[in-house]
Amino acid sequence: MVNPSASDDYFCFFGLKEQFKIDLSALDQAYLSIQKEVHPDRHARGSDSEQRLAMQMATLANTAYQTLKNPVQRGLYICQIHGVDAQLETNTAMPAAFLMRQMDWRESLDEKAEDLEALEVLTEEVNKSKEEVISEIALAIDSAHQYERAAELLRGLLFIDKFAVELDDAIAALV
Repeated sequence: MVNPSASDDYFCFFGLKEQFKIDLSALDQAYLSIQKEVHPDRHARGSDSEQRLAMQMATLANTAYQTLKNPVQRGLYICQIHGVDAQLETNTAMPAAFLMRQMDWRESLDEKAEDLEALEVLTEEVNKSKEEVISEIALAIDSAHQYERAAELLRGLLFIDKFAVELDDAIAALV
């Protein structure tokens, strides 16, 4: 059965190297392998403690998988491992250039809310910006080990993700 002692480290749990830029297909394969192993049907005839452990491991596998699959959650998790709290609830300070770009995007969204083509162009710009920030996060974590910088970038990525959802909603309303 899955090694419960590895449960305090999601990367170790899935047999992955701790880094931001992970092989998502390897994560998927490790997750499916663990889920097969701990599936309740495989432990239906086991003792109560075996069934309980299998259920705990299945729950842990789900939590760890969702955390590592999502770039924001994965980055926050790595920062946390290294003693850096991103302070999402209390620290909303962002660089002025970032805030200006956010304001420009909001104005574009407001002004062009009925223009599908313009919103699609804005979506491309937002997606490009998101990819750039994800690359910066990967560098900050995997190369430079600058977890404070990574936390700042992750806070920005949350803003971008939130705006991208609003943009998607605006596009969906037109289609």
